[in-house]
Order: sequence, then C-alpha cells, then structure tokens
Amino acid sequence: MRIKTDKSLQHFQFWSGAKDLAERLTWEELIEIENQLEELYPNGLTETELNDLFWFDAEFICDLIGETEEDIYNR
Repeated sequence: MRIKTDKSLQHFQFWSGAKDLAERLTWEELIEIENQLEELYPNGLTETELNDLFWFDAEFICDLIGETEEDIYNR
C-alpha cells in the first residue's frame, strides 16, 4: 500500500544518513529544495524516496541550491 501525505521538508523527520545533511541545511535552503523537488516530481515522493535522495544522492540535493557537499559540511 502506498500512503502519501503533504508535509514540508522543514517538518519531515529524516533518518539515518539523510538526517545529517538535512540538519545542516538552513530553513531557506529547505524551502528552495522543496520547491525544486515539487517541479521535478509532480506526483510526489514517498517518505523513503525522499529520505534516500538526501542520503544517497546528497550531491543532487546540494546542486539544487548551488552548493557542494563540502560547503554544507564545512559550515
């Protein structure tokens, strides 16, 4: 069964490796990422798909805001 909910990134509970990246992003960066993901994935993402993007494709997430992983982790 697939269950979708409407939830902003600022209130999403990331887990494992995704949590580390998400906690380093600013409120404004999360809003920008959310806006871009809504355009890229008009049908939405499951919680696992979203978490996996932040965990396993952090470079893609950082590219959405014009940053590198190194920039984010060295703040």
